[in-house]
Amino acid sequence: MTWVQYVLGTITVLSAVVAVVLVARTVAKMVSIIRLGQPAPDRTGPFGPRFLTMLKETLGHTRMLKWSHIGVLHWLVMVGFGGLFLALVEAFVEVWNPTFHLPLIGTWSVYSLFVEILGVATVVGIGSLIVIRQLHNPNREGRLSRFYGSNMGRAYFVEGIVFLEGLGILVVRGAKISLGAFDVPTWSAPVSTALAAVLPPSETLVTVFAAVKVLSATIWLIVIALTPTMGVAWHRFTAFPNIYFKREDSGRKALGAVKPMMSDGKPLDFEEADPDTDVFGAGKVEDFTWKGLLDFTTCTECGRCQSQCPAWNTEKPLSPKLLVNALRDNAYAKAPYLLAGGRKDMAGDEIGITGDDAEARLAAIPESARAEAERPLIGGEDVLGVIDPEILWSCTTCGACVEQCPVDIEHVDHIVDMRRYQVMIESEFPTELNSLFKNLENKGNPWGQNPKDRLEWTKGLDFEVPVVEGELDAETEYLFWIGCAGAFDDGQKKTIQATAELLHRAGVNFAVLGSGETCTGDPARRSGNEFVFQMLAQQNVEVLNTVFDGREPGTRKIVTTCPHCLNTLGREYPQLDGHYEVLHHTQLLNKLVREKKLVPVSAPSAEQGPVTYHDPCYLGRHNEVYEEPRALVGAAGATLSEMPRHGDRSMCCGAGGARMWMEERIGKRINFTRAEEAAETLTKAGNGSEPSGTLAVGCPFCRTMMTDGVNQTAGEAVTVQDVSQMLLAAVRRGDPAPEPTPEPTAAPEVPAGSDGAESTGTAATGPGSNGATGNGSSSSPEQAARERTNDS
Repeated sequence: MTWVQYVLGTITVLSAVVAVVLVARTVAKMVSIIRLGQPAPDRTGPFGPRFLTMLKETLGHTRMLKWSHIGVLHWLVMVGFGGLFLALVEAFVEVWNPTFHLPLIGTWSVYSLFVEILGVATVVGIGSLIVIRQLHNPNREGRLSRFYGSNMGRAYFVEGIVFLEGLGILVVRGAKISLGAFDVPTWSAPVSTALAAVLPPSETLVTVFAAVKVLSATIWLIVIALTPTMGVAWHRFTAFPNIYFKREDSGRKALGAVKPMMSDGKPLDFEEADPDTDVFGAGKVEDFTWKGLLDFTTCTECGRCQSQCPAWNTEKPLSPKLLVNALRDNAYAKAPYLLAGGRKDMAGDEIGITGDDAEARLAAIPESARAEAERPLIGGEDVLGVIDPEILWSCTTCGACVEQCPVDIEHVDHIVDMRRYQVMIESEFPTELNSLFKNLENKGNPWGQNPKDRLEWTKGLDFEVPVVEGELDAETEYLFWIGCAGAFDDGQKKTIQATAELLHRAGVNFAVLGSGETCTGDPARRSGNEFVFQMLAQQNVEVLNTVFDGREPGTRKIVTTCPHCLNTLGREYPQLDGHYEVLHHTQLLNKLVREKKLVPVSAPSAEQGPVTYHDPCYLGRHNEVYEEPRALVGAAGATLSEMPRHGDRSMCCGAGGARMWMEERIGKRINFTRAEEAAETLTKAGNGSEPSGTLAVGCPFCRTMMTDGVNQTAGEAVTVQDVSQMLLAAVRRGDPAPEPTPEPTAAPEVPAGSDGAESTGTAATGPGSNGATGNGSSSSPEQAARERTNDS
């Protein structure tokens, strides 16, 4: 053994011991910090489905591959990181003995090829990711870069180490081949053999290369052990449990229903809740569940969420990535105080560390941790708040962040929890929400309209719309949930009328609640007013359970034109024992078209203009309904031109999360940005210089926001229509043409010698005439009604 082998061998062993000790200590500390969070008893089982989901998302990279080329490159790095562990073990011994091989498999050509592929894959993968990071460097792209705000120094360190690890495998093998100490076929080590051709045969060279490989790994471990907030490194370990403990054991992402309001692991009962002892949302970082703290720890700072966020993309201060990072940094900086038993009440007084030795115990806590404990979770710069209020209230709850996060961080739930505390405990929220809350409480709708007017939309229809009184009739298949916008918004009334007429034409038996319907509570819940949501939801559940009394599961069917109602009725009311089968109108109408109960007819090609479709967030990402609206656009005879951002990457209209009732004072209006994207798409599809055509929507909020956006940016040449209106126009084209009205016939001349009066020329007044009496029309009642409601 040479002195080089002895010295480098000793250094690598010592570095490994230090690394293992530090990592073990840091992992123990991280676990203790995560356990500071509130209980989350529904996250631990069942084991089988959760474990399979974890394997699918990690080994299969199902979420990473939403960005295909990035996902492939990251998969190569991940597989190399885990698969080359045995090569690292081998390198430890190679420092001391350059001719060493792993027993049994060390010189097996198949294993050699496996290691070679992983080594090359790691180098190619991380090298490509380094190039991508530089192409999108924030110094060049500013806010447009998804890496804006990420700690670039830490990322460079991690990428550099990974590159060294991959390259180290190849150069160690090449040096051993050059030395004649690694006899494998060239096909099983092609790159290593090529390197061997330029490397001198030397045991010392093998030792040095092996030592560099080992030290790069141990130094990496030491650095991350000293930096528990380095998510870009720690996610290699924390991603597995974070995915395992995701909200839904089915593997579904944390969208759709908002997490119920919990305290000490149990749903909060407002009749018995006490703000002094119960947790109302999240007013301190320790009010989040332990899964929330694990979320914050796991963030990779990749910026996918940031790149998709409509608030960030319109120059608002909200970045889901930076919000999570701020919460993570606050949790770890405050941890020494919390672990020592520190706790404050709502007035900010210390109630955790008390007694005669309180001052000594507080003094033993680092000053930085005590200072961090004084910071409010939500507050402006004047009070050193962790999260600025403008950040919190910029969120539209569109779910783009959750959809794109590769490690299943539940951003929307955390934002809603912080809003709950601000509304229900601090009474700090945008002033516009005062009117919203008041109208919901007093009138049962956001606009404060009289509930008696909920059937105004039925005027002008040529058929009677049944109104439920008590239980639903046995022959009635669907309850048509109109929603507040459908009842009170003039634009959305046209959608409701079109949908009702289509259902009537298809012979679907449906009924409505009329004044018995009230707001589902969606805007109250997403703005943090859980109390008002519970009040409205319990009222609706009581009514609906009465309506569906005696009906078996599968026959309690509701159809609605509003995705927010769809989501609340179908995904959130089960939390209150309201179990219904809820369909969006596009789903039901598409079924009726496929069953030939509705037969649309395409317009002549000369009359067809370009059409693009805007995916509503609460229909698409939250409820995964993408194809049915597009199928209806096609059935109506239109050729769909997709916007650059569509499907699960569609941009929000800006109305979700109760933003419909809040002013947009920072940056550019979200609906203007989306309308411009639609206008550009229609311009390109129409091969013109100006936008023209139809922007199809499937949500009343989207209709309002996009109509406003189009009017301000694209002009009158672009019309906004619900998909149901397009379908109704196509179905009406198949109606038989009205019979021509016969010309009036002149009265015969009065023969001379009559009473001397001249003829009045009055035509016959029988059916089909245009006389002053009779039905006054040659059309059928159905055709006459269609003419009266043609603007639908």
